Amino acid sequence: MIGIVARLLWLIWCWLELTALTLIMYALSFLPQWLLRSWYSKVFRFWCWLFVTALGVDLRLHQKNTKPLPKHYILIANHPSAFEDVGIPSLFPVYSLAKEQVKDWWLVGRINIAAGTMFVHREDPESRKAATATLEAEVRKGHNIALYPEGGCFGRRIQSRFRYGAFKVSLLTGVPILPVFLHYESQDDFEWRNPQTLPQKIWHFITTRNNRANYYVYDAIEPQHFTTTEDYNLYVYNLYLQWQARYLD
Repeated sequence: MIGIVARLLWLIWCWLELTALTLIMYALSFLPQWLLRSWYSKVFRFWCWLFVTALGVDLRLHQKNTKPLPKHYILIANHPSAFEDVGIPSLFPVYSLAKEQVKDWWLVGRINIAAGTMFVHREDPESRKAATATLEAEVRKGHNIALYPEGGCFGRRIQSRFRYGAFKVSLLTGVPILPVFLHYESQDDFEWRNPQTLPQKIWHFITTRNNRANYYVYDAIEPQHFTTTEDYNLYVYNLYLQWQARYLD
């Protein structure tokens, strides 16, 4: 009983901190973009970490890589939940690609825009093409980017294919792919299912029966080993199928 009360008090305190920082960041988001770009993304990463803490999720990074991670990379991950939208930036210094609808989320939309989050209308080929060009531009600026090659949040099992954007940008820029495999031990609680709303999902995270989230990072994959986007894509996709069999099947 004492443990439950202590956890409840801790979560209340975390949510108070998160609320205060969210309001501050929302107010700051109205500043000109050129004033924000050099520092706002760093505060955004702290905000994501505070969000993870407020949700009560036990987020653990497992370094499965055998070689040192590169300083410059294109991070990809499977996308079973909404949690990785804050989980990935809390662990990695990246600019993320998100669905267009995130722009309209109350408070959070403006914060993401100010933090340099990129957006795509997933069902629109022209929007995907424009997003790929934006990703390439960010990489050429020296930034790390993060995206989900499944092209959406479809549940705990990996979809039948990966989209090509991340692999095309990697081949064009010479920057390696950094693969991260996400595994939520309480898959039913973390999996995003339509028509669930974001508040409903947040409640599931907080009340989950198992709050462990495992993020497995593997060796970066160099684009020089591939001649076509298709071969590159298929190679990495098969790696994810192997990791899925290891951790989920």
